[in-house]
Amino acid sequence: MQENNVQVRLGSTEIIVNKNGFGALPVQRVGMEEAVSILRKAYDGGIRFFDTARAYSDSEEKLGNAFEGMREKIYIATKSGANTGEAMEKDLEKSLSLLKTDYIDIYQFHNPSFCPKPGDGSGLYEAALAAKKAGKIRHIGITNHRLNVAKEAIESGLYETLQFPFCYLSSSKEEELVEACKKADMGFIAMKALSGGLITNSAAAYAHASCFDNVLPIWGIQRESELDEFLSYIKNPPVMTEEIRQIIEKDKAELAGEFCRGCGYCMPCPAGITINNCARMSLLLRRSPSASWLGEEWQEKMNQIEKCLHCNQCKSKCPYGLDTPALLAKNLEDYRNVFAGKVSVS
Repeated sequence: MQENNVQVRLGSTEIIVNKNGFGALPVQRVGMEEAVSILRKAYDGGIRFFDTARAYSDSEEKLGNAFEGMREKIYIATKSGANTGEAMEKDLEKSLSLLKTDYIDIYQFHNPSFCPKPGDGSGLYEAALAAKKAGKIRHIGITNHRLNVAKEAIESGLYETLQFPFCYLSSSKEEELVEACKKADMGFIAMKALSGGLITNSAAAYAHASCFDNVLPIWGIQRESELDEFLSYIKNPPVMTEEIRQIIEKDKAELAGEFCRGCGYCMPCPAGITINNCARMSLLLRRSPSASWLGEEWQEKMNQIEKCLHCNQCKSKCPYGLDTPALLAKNLEDYRNVFAGKVSVS
C-alpha cells in the first residue's frame, strides 16, 4: 500500500495536517518523562495536531515540555470551560504559560451548555475576540456533546472549528453535522473516535474516518503501543473494505440502543459513584477485557452504586439523554452476575 498522503484541511483556518490528531487527555495519567517521550515520538512519526484542555490536569504542561523550542512545527488546540470572559482570560494566560507559547492555534470553548455569542452577557465570545486581536489566539472553536448547541454554533458563523463526538457508532444526525461543517467551511475535529474505548479495532475506526474528507480524528493516546498503531496508519492507512464493513456492522448491532459513552459530564456524583465507567461496565468487561475490572478496587466502586441518591443530577447532565440511574442499576446487576460466574465475558 502506498504511503498515506491523506491530509485534512480544517475549514477556513487553512490548517492542513495528516489525518491523525493526538488527543492529549490520557497523557495526564502517565508521568512527565513518559508523556514527553510519547508526545515527541508522535511528532517524529508525523503527527502535527495536538489537542488538550485546561481541564486535563497537567496535560498542557506535558505538551509544553515536549515541544519547547519547536512551536512553529506543530498545531496546538486547547480549551477553556470558563463561564465568564474574565475567567476565560485567566484560563488562556495559564494555558499559554504551561504550553510555553505566546499563541494558541485553536482556542475552544469547552462543552458549554449554550452557544457563546457576542452580547449574550457572558463576555466569553468578546474575550476570545480580544485575545485573537492580540495575537494570543489564531482561531476560535467550540467543543460540545449536544446536537442543538453544535448546530447553533455552525449556523452562527462565529466559529472556525467544531469538536464533536464522531465515530462509526454515530448516527445520521452526527453525519449531518459533518456535512453542515463542510458546507460552512468549518473544521470538524472528531473526538471519541474510539467511543471512549468501546471501539477496539482502531483500523476500522480509521477506515471509517477516511470516508469523510473534512474530519480530523483525534485519538486519545496514553501508551506507546497505542501510538504505534496510529503511526503505522500514516504509511499504511486502513481503507474501507468488506471485511472492515462487517466489523463495523457487528459492533453497531452489539452497541445498538442506549449506552454510556464515558464522557464524564455527569460527574461529580454526590454519592461518590464513578458514573462514567460504572454505567458502561458491562461493555467494558466484554469489549476491553481486563482482570482489573473484577479486582477489589472496581468491586468497591461498583458496590457504591447501591448508595445512589436518585437525585437525577447525572440524568439531567447527560448530553445523550440517558436514564443514568437505571443504566447504573443494570450494570451493577450484570457485574455481580459476571463476578459470581453466572455470566461469561470470554
